[in-house]
Amino acid sequence: MGKVIVFGSLNMDLTIECPRQPRMGETVTGSGFLLNPGGKGANQAVAAARLGADTVMIGAVGVDVFGDALVASLEGAGVACGRIRHIDGVSTGVASITRVGGDNCIVLDPGANHVLTGHDVTVVLDEVAAAGDVFVTQLECDLAATWEALAAAHARGLYTILNPAPAVPIPREVWASVDAICLNETECEIVTGVFPGDELAIEHALELLADWGVGMVALTLGAQGSRVLCEGRTIDSRPPAVRVIDTTGAGDTYIGALAMGRARGLSLDETVEWATCSSALATARLGAQQAVPAADEVAALMVVRR
Repeated sequence: MGKVIVFGSLNMDLTIECPRQPRMGETVTGSGFLLNPGGKGANQAVAAARLGADTVMIGAVGVDVFGDALVASLEGAGVACGRIRHIDGVSTGVASITRVGGDNCIVLDPGANHVLTGHDVTVVLDEVAAAGDVFVTQLECDLAATWEALAAAHARGLYTILNPAPAVPIPREVWASVDAICLNETECEIVTGVFPGDELAIEHALELLADWGVGMVALTLGAQGSRVLCEGRTIDSRPPAVRVIDTTGAGDTYIGALAMGRARGLSLDETVEWATCSSALATARLGAQQAVPAADEVAALMVVRR
């Protein structure tokens, strides 16, 4: 069984519930303020660890209260944090999240997340990684560092998973280092130029990514679930019915479950089912990391769905 190694962001999330999004220059009264550990990288690491994978986090925080709290949260979830750097003179990343009707919008200050270079990540990989481990990354860290880290991980025999969030056009040469991609509808449109709004568009987007050399494409479709294309085989997975409270951590939970399944050697069908049920349970709770379910909760739900 391999490890999951996550290179990504650590942010403190400041979230508030609002009846609607404010217009420019307008103040709207909200409620339910929460201060939660987050960051796509850290969230995905917590999900992988909580769902049963041996998980290592590579990232950076400032020398401040938020940084200490983020590392403590990861350690509490069972993530190995010895490779997280504490950088003096730069703040820990912060995300301001507004929740409206179960959905959210986010403004991000990356802070220390943009400090590490691709060389920094490569040094850690040479110390902790082995062929067959799973490498997960997103786009909240420095992009040049991310592309270099992907290439280094792929060259060392790791299975690489890219979550292109926040989405940007991806240089064509990067695709050679991507074994799997997981993206939502908005990210899909930015990366491929195709919005997956209907069946034909979904198929076209999946085929484009597969043609670019990605072995597994997982497209999340909100309440509709997800569609996964892997080596010519398609899996459609619809989530169980839950009362949706907050979608903040759902996508990251899905990705953490994909990484866990690959690291533990689960079949593709099992892995997708874990991802589907885990992310559904996460939407029924507030926050990001605190919303990630434990493995026994997910296993129980999977039994009911059989």
